[in-house]
Amino acid sequence: MASTLLLLVVFVFDLVAFALAVAAEQRRASARIAQDANSRYCVYESDIATGMGVGALLFLLVSQILVMLATRCMCCGRALSPGRSRALAVFLFITCWVTFIIAEACLLAGSVRNAYHTKYRAVLSANPPSCETLRKGVFGAGAAFVVFTGIVSELYYVFYSKSDEGVIPTRDTGIRMGAFN
Repeated sequence: MASTLLLLVVFVFDLVAFALAVAAEQRRASARIAQDANSRYCVYESDIATGMGVGALLFLLVSQILVMLATRCMCCGRALSPGRSRALAVFLFITCWVTFIIAEACLLAGSVRNAYHTKYRAVLSANPPSCETLRKGVFGAGAAFVVFTGIVSELYYVFYSKSDEGVIPTRDTGIRMGAFN
């Protein structure tokens, strides 16, 4: 039987990760070109999106660790009983890891790129400096994959629990020995 408490905790962690990723998308760093006496330079505004992206990354990581510890990552422990639940659990296990890696990559790349600021000045006669910022949608893609990971990991846990409840039938392949009278 799947633990309702674990499902609730994983859901809350995934929900917080999603909210942080969406907030990071809304608060991406923006830049403007400023000018002083003889040069132009980039002035970046709020950098809070980097912290939100890292927070979303960490909440999703903790959620994934909880599910994998509860299921013993499918590689430790006793074998699962054969059937539909085991087949779905294996499929969802692989899908869960794929969506998790994509979500983490989006959140990490978005956080790193958002934290990067150009630190050079351009002379007034030259071209204006390139104030590079994070493209729209990187944290949004991470948020979408956080949702996919949350759904798939919870389904994986439920189907793993169903296939773990069954008893593996044993086959009698040996020769029976009778009592010697």
